[in-house]
Amino acid sequence: MTDLNSLIIFAKVVEANSFSEAARRLNMPISTVSRRVADLEDQLGVRLLERSTRNLRVTEVGADVLEHAQRSVEVSDAVDGIVSNQLSSVTGSLRLSAPPSVSDSLLAPLVCAFQSSYPDVRVQIFVTDRFVDHISEGVDLVFRIGELKDSTLVARKILTYRQQLLASPDYLAQSGFPETPQDLLAHRLLAFSNWRVDKRWDFTHVEDRRSETLTFVPHLSMNDFTGIASAMLSGAGIGHLPPIVQPELLRDGRLVEVMPKWRFRALDLSMVRLGNRHISRPVRLFEEFAMQMALVLFPTIPS
Repeated sequence: MTDLNSLIIFAKVVEANSFSEAARRLNMPISTVSRRVADLEDQLGVRLLERSTRNLRVTEVGADVLEHAQRSVEVSDAVDGIVSNQLSSVTGSLRLSAPPSVSDSLLAPLVCAFQSSYPDVRVQIFVTDRFVDHISEGVDLVFRIGELKDSTLVARKILTYRQQLLASPDYLAQSGFPETPQDLLAHRLLAFSNWRVDKRWDFTHVEDRRSETLTFVPHLSMNDFTGIASAMLSGAGIGHLPPIVQPELLRDGRLVEVMPKWRFRALDLSMVRLGNRHISRPVRLFEEFAMQMALVLFPTIPS
């Protein structure tokens, strides 16, 4: 009789396209994963995988066996789900990655609230603006802003918002209130930027849907929205912020919106993960938790 566990391990290897990644997901040594697949091939008397130093390829007979193996995974996951739902505690680890713009006002309170409900789940957060490779860096969920282009990934949108053009009341009292995008060229402009000399802002008028594009060289640019907020508070000029970055500054009147009828386009904030069948319970629970809590944290976010 074919070993059910070996079938499940074989399916995980194909799903991950890697023995090492499958071993990580299964929390077992690579040598064990390799041996179990080899034992399965010996037991069946066929070659299931063609291996090279960089790639795995499923053989023709391996593809047929894979269908049965995947059904075995589904049965195993269903049983695990029934059992785990009866458990009072959830354990495991969760590896998250997010850009700096969401780490302070959104991600930190989100994770703290999650760990209050599930104190035995350990969370690691990697804050970076660069693209993160889920497999090579072992990340479960990535918070990403904008459109998703990789069709192998699954995205769940948690917020839609537009950035706002802001300045301190003192700066506007001294330098005047711009009314159109072109008026901004007479002001000191602050922008989020990664070493680009010039910057482009695209605006749409909320009433008549006119569009204007402003290209300029910022008076101050940096790849940190928190730093831009501090500069605006000191009266350094007019800049843009996502509404999830220090929203209390606008709420308390320390910053005010500039040209509120000329707006940036809306952006989606999504949680992105690999599009595989198996999702650990901490990941599944955190996804659902984040979907609900994001709207609690930002109930009136501008979009």
